[in-house]
Amino acid sequence: MHPRCPVGSSSCRPIIICEGKLQWLDLIINAKKSTCMRNGPRFDVNCSNITTVGGHELTWRNELRYHGVFLTASRELRCSYDNTKLSFYRAFNAMFGKVGRCASEELLKMKCLPVLFYGLESCPLSNSQIKSLDFAINSAVSTIFSIKSQDIIDNCKTVFKCRPLTENLSTRKKNFLSKYIIFI
Repeated sequence: MHPRCPVGSSSCRPIIICEGKLQWLDLIINAKKSTCMRNGPRFDVNCSNITTVGGHELTWRNELRYHGVFLTASRELRCSYDNTKLSFYRAFNAMFGKVGRCASEELLKMKCLPVLFYGLESCPLSNSQIKSLDFAINSAVSTIFSIKSQDIIDNCKTVFKCRPLTENLSTRKKNFLSKYIIFI
């Protein structure tokens, strides 16, 4: 309880304040879809569940999905790309299953890479995450052209103008951030 709040007062609880503002907007918290996650130096401290005005509990999770991006509890902002890779492989396998060896790099670029790139500009990526996502792309190119050599995979990506992941990521971040630049 906040030191300035009278004993038994619930007016200082942040959830009450948030629910009041949402109610004013004719919105409610859907307890079935809402969860809590903690980031920062004390991200791993156990917290008790938060109860809404309606008596529903919001549970704490180590990972949550927000608009298709999976955020992970940690000391700083961190995302998980495991589901992103699964979605990419699912899209690639669906495409490859339909067209087989006729699959082209254009289909890969149009149908599969957007699934892999979705939301990448919103969270920081570690070097290992970049390598893991790049491996997914290389795996798809390898499957389309039935090749195993990394040099040949890189040559195929160059010939078909499939830009490196880091270059795509840099462009996406620049475009994302340029929308929020305020001109003085």
